[in-house]
Amino acid sequence: MSGHILPYNGRLPTIAPDVFVAATAVVIGDVVIGAATSVWFGCVIRGDVHEIRIGERTNIQDGTVVHVTGGKLGTYIGSDITIGHNATIHACTLEDSCFIGMGAVLLDGVVVESGGMVAAGAVVTPGKRVKRGELWGGNPAKLLRQLSEDEIAFFPKSAANYARLAEAYRGAAG
Repeated sequence: MSGHILPYNGRLPTIAPDVFVAATAVVIGDVVIGAATSVWFGCVIRGDVHEIRIGERTNIQDGTVVHVTGGKLGTYIGSDITIGHNATIHACTLEDSCFIGMGAVLLDGVVVESGGMVAAGAVVTPGKRVKRGELWGGNPAKLLRQLSEDEIAFFPKSAANYARLAEAYRGAAG
């Protein structure tokens, strides 16, 4: 583990020992990160005014911001998830084995179910629900099409690939 791990208001992040946090990532406050997860370069995970919970084997790629809504909504990110570069994940819920494309913006109260996908560059407006097997895209995001079972089956494979890459980075740093 590396990066800037900072307390806020007396709360220090709780991070599993095998998590890869890149040197330029920042994790702040009431954050819990599960085993074999990776937080890549330039990410900010800011649990200052509410909680953030991140599962196992999830990858949060370069430049992503994860935040909350003070006193109202935390952010809950499950296991085996890929979050693409430069995404904004704000006060929402990502269930296990979903996929978030590069540059996507997910706003307060959004839920992405297991097996759901948000396309690169999409803006999912507050309170929307991306159901299993759905691909949402656009600004504002809407249902574009149904995903194939092969596409859904790729999501945990993507997460596993990033878990292996993070392990290699941890090994190179040690």
